[in-house]
Amino acid sequence: MSREKERKNEYRCNDKPKNNNERKKRISTKIIAQIGVLGAIAMVLMLFDIPLPFAPTFYKIDFSEVPVLIGAFTMGPVAGALIELVKILLNLLIRGTSTAGVGDLGNFLIGCAMCIPASLIYQKLHSRKGAIIGMVTGTVFMTIVGCFINAYLLLPAYAAAFHMPIDALVAMGTAVNSHINSLLTFVLLSVAPFNLLKGFLVSLIVFLIYKKISPILQMGRE
Repeated sequence: MSREKERKNEYRCNDKPKNNNERKKRISTKIIAQIGVLGAIAMVLMLFDIPLPFAPTFYKIDFSEVPVLIGAFTMGPVAGALIELVKILLNLLIRGTSTAGVGDLGNFLIGCAMCIPASLIYQKLHSRKGAIIGMVTGTVFMTIVGCFINAYLLLPAYAAAFHMPIDALVAMGTAVNSHINSLLTFVLLSVAPFNLLKGFLVSLIVFLIYKKISPILQMGRE
């Protein structure tokens, strides 16, 4: 009898790693699928963009960061960045680019600047308060990063791609706001409020719907 019990115990011990590996594989497959689905939803949301009265026409707000942030809260910052990447790649494949890729690069970098710090904070403070702190931090960080990369990377790259001086882009800002008369005022009066508004609206939507959606994303991963 003792030998039979030992064999059963040995079988169970050998079976556990297999079950664990199968479970990890199942979870990994589910996460990959969720990243793809959320990325596709984000791309669809990019189709519904809204021009703003205080910014040139090439700055349009959309809500594609909502599924990105939901995914980042549920699966972590790496998953959030991957959802952002899937969104951009799908958009390039389906719609192409009208900004020589500059706007797409900016969308990816600035989107990551919001979802990654927000997700990191939410992982440390897994509560409603933590989510709020994360989203506020993400919005502020996105705004700061957006100002810098617009001033030193995106606007110069856009101007070079379309063979125009940066002053021509500033003039587009002047057309909607007479107080914009330099690259600095362009960034402060167009780029900064654009990202603050986008961060606020995205955060508000995620705050209202996350608790209803997260159980669906968590299903099968406990």
